[in-house]
Amino acid sequence: MLAHKSVTSPTNERTFISALLPFSAVANSMAVIRAERADARELCCLEANLNSLILDFGARQKVGGVNLNFFIVQQFPVLPPKVFRESALPGLSYAELIMPRVLELTFTAWDLEPFVRDLSYDGDPFPWDEERRHRLKCELDAVFTHLYHLDRPDLEWILDAPYPSASFPGLKRNELKQFGEYRTQRYVLHAYDQMARGQMPNLEGV
Repeated sequence: MLAHKSVTSPTNERTFISALLPFSAVANSMAVIRAERADARELCCLEANLNSLILDFGARQKVGGVNLNFFIVQQFPVLPPKVFRESALPGLSYAELIMPRVLELTFTAWDLEPFVRDLSYDGDPFPWDEERRHRLKCELDAVFTHLYHLDRPDLEWILDAPYPSASFPGLKRNELKQFGEYRTQRYVLHAYDQMARGQMPNLEGV
């Protein structure tokens, strides 16, 4: 199952946050998306799509208050499964770029073991490393920028629209305070440029 926050705001760091859940009972304040016809690979791509900055930018144009109702979620620009089978880099589909990153981001405890076994992964859960997780998320954001066929100026606007507009002011403000720079912006643009040159997005050491 996929779950998401049903109370949010366009002024938060992220407006839409989704998470994979093992089959379990949830309270009525937890909104659940059941993708019963999707296999594990398609679910991986959907989870990454729902958590991408590109989709979040669209989501915050739709949310006017604090309640994220289903009729709003149904308007989000979610990509169809077939696009993930398209070629991203020579010899690699978009799904093949997305799945290992989603696997590492989601499988941090044994609760999701059935899901990762369906992805043919038979190892242990991954350690929680904040820095590495941030790099993986930014690599995925670059992948989705290409999937949505956006160019670099589009991405620059989505990351940080010029005043008086604002894209992710909370995220930018918090990163400037913590790191002295808008780190997500630098990371995502760097990974986008790597893919534009036909290279694998890789932010290790950046």
